[in-house]
Amino acid sequence: LVAMEQPLSLSAEHIRTEKLKVLQAIAPLAADDVVLGQYSRSQVGCGYLEEPSVRNKASCTETFAAAVLHIDNPRWAGVPFVLKAAQAVTENKVELRIQFHGVPGAVATLRSCEANELVVRVQPEEAIYWKVQSKVPGLRSDQVEQVRMDLLYSRLARKLERKLPQAYERLLLEVIANDHSHFVSPEEQLEAWRIFTPALHHLRDAKLPPHRYPVGSRGPAAADQLAKRYGMRKFGGGLTPYVMPFKPSHTPGV
Repeated sequence: LVAMEQPLSLSAEHIRTEKLKVLQAIAPLAADDVVLGQYSRSQVGCGYLEEPSVRNKASCTETFAAAVLHIDNPRWAGVPFVLKAAQAVTENKVELRIQFHGVPGAVATLRSCEANELVVRVQPEEAIYWKVQSKVPGLRSDQVEQVRMDLLYSRLARKLERKLPQAYERLLLEVIANDHSHFVSPEEQLEAWRIFTPALHHLRDAKLPPHRYPVGSRGPAAADQLAKRYGMRKFGGGLTPYVMPFKPSHTPGV
């Protein structure tokens, strides 16, 4: 949905056509563009192998995955698309982040600023917000900080006295209405398997153990190394004490 071109209409057929074009332009995932992990004990919780429901205490089951995909078309050539899913990390959320490049030739005092981002949060609270650099109020002109500009759908819904539907409410309504625009077509599924199957087979045959990461962190440090290859600072690694106390969740969170 992020990378596709504008469909001819909002009909299911036209939306699926544009989504399929994007998938067909994605190269198969390379094995060195994926990092797998498994959470381990930290001061905020027990590890995966210590869970009562895990019988195989030598299990290599993954609880973290970060992958970088590449779309070979004129609009997105050279832009990395990072997919990340995990359990027992800092937050349980589903969101999309579009990170913008730094300004070429920025003055030295501003080169260490965080990247501007557009964030679309699907859950736990629907929202769209910007993360941008803003001058710190005061007399100094060389101090900036990252600020957040919010559009919270829940706040807007309360203001308009409207109820936000739950995810499955909308899907069930579309089933009743015979609207399949938000459902994956068989062709899309086949393309998805084409993209991921080679890397999955390679990882299965290599039998590499997953990277360990502490419960309550953003993921394994190996994910940081993958991020740096593509000019990003990190998308995993490091404990964040501000989320204490942490209650491990078995629901995947990004």
